[in-house]
Amino acid sequence: MLENWELIARERIRDTVAAYTHSGDRGRVEQLAECFTEDGVLEIKGQETATGRAGIITMLTGVVEHASAALADGRPGIVRHFVTNLRFDEITPQLARTSSYFLVMTANGPDHWGRYRDVLVPVGDRWLITHRLVRVDASAETSTMAR
Repeated sequence: MLENWELIARERIRDTVAAYTHSGDRGRVEQLAECFTEDGVLEIKGQETATGRAGIITMLTGVVEHASAALADGRPGIVRHFVTNLRFDEITPQLARTSSYFLVMTANGPDHWGRYRDVLVPVGDRWLITHRLVRVDASAETSTMAR
């Protein structure tokens, strides 16, 4: 049977994962960065790693602007991340390790998909990401984000 602290931690972690996704899809990079600790790390396999909230904002600002730009045929550029199968690989009162799958959709359809591996820690009433490893498994030929 799970203890109360763990049930609360799991829900707060789910909320952080959702806040990251919703903030990114809405182009709110500053709010996305607040899902990380002050010295949090965003590592996207095959790209330069961003450290700290300012570094994460810098890394993702161009991506968000490009992805949300209007398409050539005038349709609005949309981005929707779908995160599924969030698994708690390890959870203690001081640290959690999770893994999940993601699929990114744009106005063109499926764009790219892969895996998140996160390490989170409690900060006040929240659980924040201290390290996120993003692995893109594949992308569509029409991808506007993964290339």
